[in-house]
Amino acid sequence: MKQGHDLVKKYGMVIDLDKCTGCGACMVACMSENNVPFKEDESNKLDSITWMRVYKLTNGKAYPDTEICYLPRPCQHCEGHHGHAPCVSVCPATATDYDGETGIVSQIYTRCFGCRYCMAACPYHARYFNWWDPVWPEGMEKSLNPNVSPRMRGVVEKCSLCFHRYQQARDKAIYEGRSEVAEEEYQTACTQACPAGAITFGDLNNPKHAVHKIVLPDNKHGGRPKNPHAFRLLEKLGTNPKIYYMSSREWVRRAGDNYLAGEPGKKTASHG
Repeated sequence: MKQGHDLVKKYGMVIDLDKCTGCGACMVACMSENNVPFKEDESNKLDSITWMRVYKLTNGKAYPDTEICYLPRPCQHCEGHHGHAPCVSVCPATATDYDGETGIVSQIYTRCFGCRYCMAACPYHARYFNWWDPVWPEGMEKSLNPNVSPRMRGVVEKCSLCFHRYQQARDKAIYEGRSEVAEEEYQTACTQACPAGAITFGDLNNPKHAVHKIVLPDNKHGGRPKNPHAFRLLEKLGTNPKIYYMSSREWVRRAGDNYLAGEPGKKTASHG
């Protein structure tokens, strides 16, 4: 299996925070596409499941100098310095692993026995434990996506970058005698649903893909972006995520990494 910068493909995304309006369409599309379960009362967010969550950031200044930014956060699909994401490194059941073809960090539910080590290891809080067996309102089971298995109680789940869509696109390419999946053939649900066009998805290793042209990742230096407006969350941890963010505002870029208390870019609340 090839890992890190040796991957033939490395799927990821860049999210333009200057375009994001915080509407939450990406959250709704993600839940619908991936059969994410929900409760009758979603007011208690401690045990809610949201693969894609939108956070609200502020520059910490009083009106009229207040600025707001919304930050969508899926699983970051880390690589680490040596091809070892925090979650993959600690899973005793190998329920989470890398897909050697795409670089996507997978989650194999039938292997997971719910120890939640991966949740403790993830610095982005991108993993969720299923505390209950999903109960769908009468008739709604007919609208579930047949390409994604609903998860049972007692397992951890997370964003898969709609990997089932890649499998479908790959099978179609093979059937047509092609060896490559075109950029437009594999797009995540959140990318397609964003009304502001803030999310760009594709192969970071492919210079022809829009996501590569925007980020300009430097694989010789852990995938750090050459675009001065692009950044990754908690860069100093060395998790080497495949999810990039972009903003022309300096305080937003600084908020993506650790900061001292009281500095601009403090995260104030979650949205949705």
